[in-house]
Amino acid sequence: MQHLFISSLSAPISSWLEAFSDAICVSDIAQVNLDRQAEAVFWLHQNQSDNALKLQDDQKVLSQTIKTIFSEYPLAKIIVLANMPNQAESIQSLRLGALGYCHAYSDSAVLKEISEVISRGGLWIGQDVLRQLIENSTKRLSSEPSYVDGLLAKLTAREQEVALDAAKGFSNKEIARHLNITERTVKAHLAHVFERLGARDRLQLALMLNKK
Repeated sequence: MQHLFISSLSAPISSWLEAFSDAICVSDIAQVNLDRQAEAVFWLHQNQSDNALKLQDDQKVLSQTIKTIFSEYPLAKIIVLANMPNQAESIQSLRLGALGYCHAYSDSAVLKEISEVISRGGLWIGQDVLRQLIENSTKRLSSEPSYVDGLLAKLTAREQEVALDAAKGFSNKEIARHLNITERTVKAHLAHVFERLGARDRLQLALMLNKK
């Protein structure tokens, strides 16, 4: 999978290349030269400003860039990198077809994890947005108690605890603190949970484990 970072920075952020050593970094989508059917991940860097008018311009550019990418590379997967992540832009990005939204200066381990999540068909969004989506979605959709119990029976006791916390929208750090385990252990348990239950991401997991 080819990774492309589109940013106006004079040099890419170090964590980008640490995560994907063969990544291509360009300043404009016009500089990208891939086969139309290429399965590539486009990381769009948003250099946000405190100026309200400039912020509106950035969002218009983001919208147009995403539309251009999909028109030229229909199999593309898009992730938005924001200097100052905010809920409105995150939701806008998802509506436009992006599969991920995160801080531009996330470390390489997080970027790799994001890539893994979207490669299996999931979404990567901020905790605040995730919790909002979980709250709104579970008000309308929920599972029969017997179905939920059947899913949980596929997991170990510790995996059940991790899965239920994740389904509430808690971050890995919050789950680790709550269960008195390391974040690395939480990540390992979640990987098993997703695999055993067939969940793509935390939002789908939340919908699967929410009882009526």
